[in-house]
Amino acid sequence: MKAYYRKHILKFNKPSGTSRGVLRQKETWFIVIQDKEKVGIGECGLLPGLSIDDRPDYESKLQWACDHINLGFEKLWDNLLEYPSIQSGVEQAFISLSSKDPFELFNSKFTRSQSGIAINGLIWMGDEDFMRSQIQQKIEQGFGCIKMKIGAIDFATELKLLTAIRKEFSATDIELRVDANGAFNLEDALPKLQQLADLDLHSIEQPIKQGQWEEMAELCSKTPLPIALDEELIGVFELEEKEKLLKIISPQYLIFKPSLIGGFKGTEQWIDLCQKSSINWWVTSALESNVGLNAIAQWTYTLNNPMPQGLGTGSLYSNNIDSPLEVIGEKLYYKTSGKWDTKYFKL
Repeated sequence: MKAYYRKHILKFNKPSGTSRGVLRQKETWFIVIQDKEKVGIGECGLLPGLSIDDRPDYESKLQWACDHINLGFEKLWDNLLEYPSIQSGVEQAFISLSSKDPFELFNSKFTRSQSGIAINGLIWMGDEDFMRSQIQQKIEQGFGCIKMKIGAIDFATELKLLTAIRKEFSATDIELRVDANGAFNLEDALPKLQQLADLDLHSIEQPIKQGQWEEMAELCSKTPLPIALDEELIGVFELEEKEKLLKIISPQYLIFKPSLIGGFKGTEQWIDLCQKSSINWWVTSALESNVGLNAIAQWTYTLNNPMPQGLGTGSLYSNNIDSPLEVIGEKLYYKTSGKWDTKYFKL
């Protein structure tokens, strides 16, 4: 058994804005395992500036994982604890290797094109006209759940956009989620949450910056709007620390990006803790290519979570990997008639 990796630079169709800046391209890494005639493929979805493993030795650690691929997944996962995106890619590659089709990791009604996954429509930051046009497009496409990134333009303009949606569509018509990416200050977070709650929003993702457990706990205890933790989970490696975080903060929701928290194994630890604490959750992609998105979507389908998931990012790139993934209306489907472009993997 041997393994190799290769880098791929994904190029955004349009600059995509978040409170941390505007994204124009994103590097990602594919890891390929070969064992006789069988091949396994995984994606190490690194997000610069957000992933805990965004560090200078990343590529050398990826090479180390390839050099030691014969250790097997469990030992590699333990040795890669501080590199969750590599954990995730290695895990995908081993599951892929054990499958009949390297791109069908979890056999289900989803991979047989018999069922889709409900997803939210994602609204990127930008000027008012740009955001308004995205909202209109998602509504016309039939999305029943819209997630809007906030925190980059002024809050009054963002409230104006959300208010406009609510005037036309009630909370039973369209579920609205917002993602602040930690943009609020401690001093003004609670008043802003109240203004957002007045618009019958579903939830807000990461209102203040991660790492402020006591402050986030106070917000979660007082908030009129359910809070979902996302970035807060990054870099929390040990099970005991995960339990401690949930006990202290007691959030209303958790959001899981497997590439940022140790793949499916790392995410399943969080899910088990959520079940014990009666905390609801959903899964989102972390801007992976269609390779990682495919693996995450197939795995997510097996969890039977009825909430809209954040898996609609496959159309963001001009040079994504051609795949059978397709968004129809408000659902993501795996079309058995579609084909994968395998030239990136030397297959």
